[in-house]
Amino acid sequence: MNAPAEDVKDMLESESSLGLVCGVGGNLFIGKEPAKPDNCVTIFDTYGRPDKLTFDNAIYERPSVQIRVRNNNYRNGYNVINEIYLSLHGRAHEAWNGAIYEVIYCSSGPFHFDWDDNGRARFIINLNLQRR
Repeated sequence: MNAPAEDVKDMLESESSLGLVCGVGGNLFIGKEPAKPDNCVTIFDTYGRPDKLTFDNAIYERPSVQIRVRNNNYRNGYNVINEIYLSLHGRAHEAWNGAIYEVIYCSSGPFHFDWDDNGRARFIINLNLQRR
């Protein structure tokens, strides 16, 4: 099974209206926010909740991810994080890369996190996932 950030990356890339592309020359990253491009999205695996065990011995993982949008324009950055929020919050019963995502929900955000050293606005959402 992939790291949750990998699956969320695939979910975001599948939404063509977001215009997010991972790889060389792209604007979507996992685990480390690069110095360039100025406008980008980075997904981080973060601490989730303990696995949920059931009477039928099924194990439901409950990881979480943080998504950070960096943009040199405050309004544009907020619009991007809000579109990502609308794309992911409330997804349910979807299969991605061998995992079934029972539910994805936003636990905080979207909100303005800070300004980086180059004066670019950064926005964050935190998402809880349940998968098996």
